[in-house]
Amino acid sequence: LWFAFVNGFSGQILFERWCIGLYNVIFTALPPFTLGIFERSCSQDSMLRFPQLYKITQNADGFNTRVFWGHCINALVHSLILFWFPLKMMEQDAVFSSGHVTDYLFVGNIVYTYVVVTVCLKAGLETTAWTKFSHLAVWGSMLMWLVFFGVYSTIWPILPIAPDMLGQAGMVLRCGYFWLGLLLVPATCLLRDVVWRAAKHTCNKTLLEQVQEIETRSREMSKAALRDSNGKSLNERDHLLKRLGRKTPPSLFRANSVQQGVSYGFAFSQEEHGVVSQSQVVRSYDTTKQRSGIE
Repeated sequence: LWFAFVNGFSGQILFERWCIGLYNVIFTALPPFTLGIFERSCSQDSMLRFPQLYKITQNADGFNTRVFWGHCINALVHSLILFWFPLKMMEQDAVFSSGHVTDYLFVGNIVYTYVVVTVCLKAGLETTAWTKFSHLAVWGSMLMWLVFFGVYSTIWPILPIAPDMLGQAGMVLRCGYFWLGLLLVPATCLLRDVVWRAAKHTCNKTLLEQVQEIETRSREMSKAALRDSNGKSLNERDHLLKRLGRKTPPSLFRANSVQQGVSYGFAFSQEEHGVVSQSQVVRSYDTTKQRSGIE
């Protein structure tokens, strides 16, 4: 759309034809797949605890006419930035200090790279449940395009395809404007998205976002453990050994311990040949005194 205003509406395309064909098939296909398969807004327990969460899909709050046109307008703004920023960045001066002249594919490959990076980062911004597959899809798609770009720019005349792409990767990767734009252009595109999400989560939280915050806090609390004066983790067994004035033999703990990370004890529980015998546990407490609370 925007390139038509530059080429005089001649019908000339900005990108190489195979790059256009592989855009949706390979380079931007994995992030939507991982979002659809592995994305999880909240846990099953939270869904049972807050049945109102089912209304999000029942009422089509996540995707409706207003949301659809909002995404369309956002995509239009992104496309404007992704095309005009690189074009204006390189039209004021010679791209290379040697005075070497480039062609339209040079600009097209730069814009194409920015588009792939922006789309993958946008998918990562929409991801709430990051898994190894999510990382593989987001970062792997960017790497896949760069590898393809490097190979595709050297494949002619070994294979009789894309002669106009010969040497394009070398020229693009040697251009300082390209690396500067790789940092600024995708960041500029996604700046509005980040600010909007931050403002929305701060001022107008939905029930789903509140539940996600509750889950995050519960995970942080579950990781928290008792700490001694030196800041080291202290579980129930460490408390008993400390009261007995003994040190924990690491080898015995590795061999005989069942669960060292459990921070709670149970009455009448004793392991065979344990570091602390039941009699030592009983003798460590003065049963003649009235206890005011749990230590």
